Amino acid sequence: MDRSTPVLTGVRNFRDVGGLPAADGRTVRHGLLFRSGHLAHATPEDVAALAGLGLRSVIDLRGTADLRAERTDVPVPGSTHRSIALTDPAAGAKFHGLLREGDLATLRAELGHGGGEARMIAAYRNRVVTRTGEHALILRSLAEPDGLPALVHCSAGKDRAGWAIAVVLLALGVPEEAILADYLASNGPAQAYRFRRADGTVPEPGSELWTLLRPVFEARPEYLRAAWDAVREHWLSPEAYLRDGLGLTEEGRRRLWDLLLTDVGLRPDQRRQP
Repeated sequence: MDRSTPVLTGVRNFRDVGGLPAADGRTVRHGLLFRSGHLAHATPEDVAALAGLGLRSVIDLRGTADLRAERTDVPVPGSTHRSIALTDPAAGAKFHGLLREGDLATLRAELGHGGGEARMIAAYRNRVVTRTGEHALILRSLAEPDGLPALVHCSAGKDRAGWAIAVVLLALGVPEEAILADYLASNGPAQAYRFRRADGTVPEPGSELWTLLRPVFEARPEYLRAAWDAVREHWLSPEAYLRDGLGLTEEGRRRLWDLLLTDVGLRPDQRRQP
């Protein structure tokens, strides 16, 4: 994390994506693209810190089930809040209800014996194939005149935000290993999502309930790799996914590069066009 990035107390998993290696030896600029969990519990100090970053847009990827459980974001002065839901309303509500209210027997049946991991892998793959329009809109939103600096978030800031940020980084030419490393940073103790059940309890680490829910609340390499597998199965390559799946034109990609990448160390004649 960049040293200038504030530490927030009511917002989980907040970090600057800047500093990652990108196309042509460039890096992603600091202070322009951030990711996090939801802002529903942001403190006044958090809001002041976010406003101090000059945020122009907050892109909220949560669906209706999340909003019912977590409430809407606390507004950040100076920014426009944009909702781009990445969860099917019916499926999201059903799964959210299972996690918050399901008894141990039901959770064992649904999530035990690898069921949690399988469900997460399926969700990542499905999101790649069925949410191309939403991910295309995220790219376009960032490229708008008032699109940056931007914060992209979901509930925990690791799954929906994880793939959305991965898409942006793919468009910027960030290597997949670096994207994976940024994704896995969501497992840090200061980043992990604090999940509360409907009765207000928090699963105790080491308990059976915690073990059953753990695959859902961790960022795991196999989840992101499943998304990349889906990209290659349906579009053969990330480049084709960006171009044909998301409709990202050369002009649109060049604008993202101009906005989000440094040109340190490159002469004009060295700059490769996307």
